[in-house]
Amino acid sequence: MEREVAVDASQLIKGVLDVAVLAVVRGADGYGYDVVRRLRTAGFDEVGDASVYGTLRRLHQAGALTSYVVPSDEGPHRKYYAINDRGRSVLEDSTKTWRTFVDTVDGVLLGPAAA
Repeated sequence: MEREVAVDASQLIKGVLDVAVLAVVRGADGYGYDVVRRLRTAGFDEVGDASVYGTLRRLHQAGALTSYVVPSDEGPHRKYYAINDRGRSVLEDSTKTWRTFVDTVDGVLLGPAAA
């Protein structure tokens, strides 16, 4: 029996979520759902809320993001995340790694004729 094999977008998203979150927060500080919304607007339609919240917590614990709380009149206070110097460095390094990876995969997919 022959099975069709396809790339699962959710697996690709997991591999790049850290760098995507850092890039989104680099543009402007954001709270959890705001970051989710901005990622989805950028084309990460498949990204899950829990994945983004977990990524924000992990990046904060790793020292790549700082956080602060903003009171809200419309509900609970919001915890905002901001990129810091360490996060900018991680983003820069990750961007270089991503570019190299994309070039390598393009080379394999397009074959030697494209080079």
